[in-house]
Amino acid sequence: MLGTPEVVYTRTQSAAVIHLTVPRNEMVKVFGPAVGELMTVLAAQGVKPISAVFAHHINMSSDIFDFELGVEVSTPVRAIGRVKPGELPAARVARTVYSGPYEGLFAAWGEFNKWMEANGHEPADNFWELYSVGPQSTSDSAGWRTELNRPLKN
Repeated sequence: MLGTPEVVYTRTQSAAVIHLTVPRNEMVKVFGPAVGELMTVLAAQGVKPISAVFAHHINMSSDIFDFELGVEVSTPVRAIGRVKPGELPAARVARTVYSGPYEGLFAAWGEFNKWMEANGHEPADNFWELYSVGPQSTSDSAGWRTELNRPLKN
């Protein structure tokens, strides 16, 4: 289920990220451990996340995800191992919130893309998902909330 889409302006936000390029079918295996790695490095540096975890997809094909897994931070992170400083960009974005299990994200994006097209918005190549409520918050996947963000070209 999608919330009402809107167009908003985002500001550049500092983040701590891990760049991952993985086959789509490996996502479930690598995502959780990468979140753990990211949070361990932040804790060791005394840096507190100020957002939920996000995935900023830079390039995506039907079978490979090329993205930065990260969290927004108020204090810059020092690069250690795979964890590096990064950012979410300032952009004009179409945004909505999807409610439900992660298995429904593909269909949610399809519905959201149709809304963008019907409303004359041309999406850029990149996009990000912010996992505001997920398995870390509740075991009931019906209560999970994922913010979908798609920068716009026009």
